[in-house]
Amino acid sequence: MTTTQTASERITAEVTSWPGVEAGPGRRGEFAFRVGRREIGHLHGDRTAHFGFPKDVWADLYAQGRITHHPVFPGRPGFGARRIENDDDVRDVIALIRLNYDRAVAR
Repeated sequence: MTTTQTASERITAEVTSWPGVEAGPGRRGEFAFRVGRREIGHLHGDRTAHFGFPKDVWADLYAQGRITHHPVFPGRPGFGARRIENDDDVRDVIALIRLNYDRAVAR
């Protein structure tokens, strides 16, 4: 019998394989990924990922259509969201979290 991983399981397996990443429940029901004290992204189940980026990075990602405005901060650059609907979305969520991971470990 073959088991299929959910989107959040696939994302979690990849992101937690990176050195120094810890994952667990956040304060508002999200599942957060952290490097030290810095959050590099979080998931809301298998449907949505949220991130914080420097405004210039956010603007580039938004212009490319890779993120949308965060629902809690509509119209505020820096906080982004990404729907998770298919395998391409899973891969891009991992890549977006990796952007923040690379910035966090470079510090």
